Amino acid sequence: MKARLPFVFIIITMMLNSIGIGLILPVMPDLITDLTGGSISSAALWGGILATTYAVMQFFTGPTLGNLSDRFGRRPILLISLIAMGLDYILLSLAGTIWWLFAGRVIAGVAGATFSTASAYIADISTPEKRAANFGLIGAAFGIGFIIGPAIGGFLGEIGPRVPFMTAAVVALANATLGYFILPETLVQSKRRAFDWTRANPLGALLSIRKIPHLASLVTVFLVFTISHQVYPSVWSYYTIERFDFSPKMIGASLGTFGFFIAVVQGGMIRVIIPKLGEMRTAMWGMGLNFFVFLLVAFLGEVWMLFALMPLMALGAVAGPALQGIMSKWVDDDAQGELQGIFASVTGIALILSPITMTSIFKYFTSSDAPYYLPGAPFVASSLLEISAMVMLFVIAKRIWGNAAVPAE
Repeated sequence: MKARLPFVFIIITMMLNSIGIGLILPVMPDLITDLTGGSISSAALWGGILATTYAVMQFFTGPTLGNLSDRFGRRPILLISLIAMGLDYILLSLAGTIWWLFAGRVIAGVAGATFSTASAYIADISTPEKRAANFGLIGAAFGIGFIIGPAIGGFLGEIGPRVPFMTAAVVALANATLGYFILPETLVQSKRRAFDWTRANPLGALLSIRKIPHLASLVTVFLVFTISHQVYPSVWSYYTIERFDFSPKMIGASLGTFGFFIAVVQGGMIRVIIPKLGEMRTAMWGMGLNFFVFLLVAFLGEVWMLFALMPLMALGAVAGPALQGIMSKWVDDDAQGELQGIFASVTGIALILSPITMTSIFKYFTSSDAPYYLPGAPFVASSLLEISAMVMLFVIAKRIWGNAAVPAE
């Protein structure tokens, strides 16, 4: 039981962290419209720009912090990130202009190593064959936080758009305090390596992909998949307001329901799906499912249809942990933090491209001069990206599946 405590601690830490993030999502559109005085279409574009600001900072700092965790350990990097998030939420709660939000997104981007460091933490204490499933549990913890966080955020948002930010600050700082007392270090001194700026900067981290056979091709698939899947956080709040006239409470309820299914899939079903299908087939199957789901979401006519599709939305997310599991088998134990830094870089690129692209598409197709009014247009774009990623993965699998370069399932 004692050997399992670090694993339990990191999952709890990630759950509490996601609660803080989920608290603010239902009220971000209202806060932006309050600060800018614009329409929901304009607010969506501002939201995309803010998300891109966050992503740019994460892109430049994620690999550095991932490599710092390989040098100094996971625990201090994780705790510092959590404290920075708490300070970020305080700043957002006091925002007087849209530029305060930009400052807050810069801080949050620097603190974005929380997830990559947590993944490295999980890799430290997991056997190679269980890493993919355990990566899925990070998603499950995130999902549980999204059951609780958005629901509370939507409720508090009815009081005022700044109240959830204040609450999120308390949660984040409490999370850091909890981590200080219950989160042990997992990277032993013998497995730590010297810090190298060449490997720590974003381009250095991406260039290191070339050292590992087939990793670059799979990272490309992971990039396209992530750009596509980021349509949910990029436009969900704005899409549901425009299409279904959702209040903050309804946005919170819908995100909470989605989080519940994410938790079920990544916390339980993924442990059945991956052993049965294998990691490569799981990834292909998940992306194929996403293609059809995105198209359905784009043309929904009723609220009940949105909720009915949520189990399938969540099921498609299995592709991400499956891809991570494949790639984690191809690096040494002392470079798992570096690999998570690569994931952070790739995710950062996706987060730079996806929010601004998806919100721009949303703004264009909801504006008065649009050739065709379609709030779900970003989901059509995501479906095309998803099928492209699936085809790329099929080509890769056909080329390398079954030879010695592919890790055994």
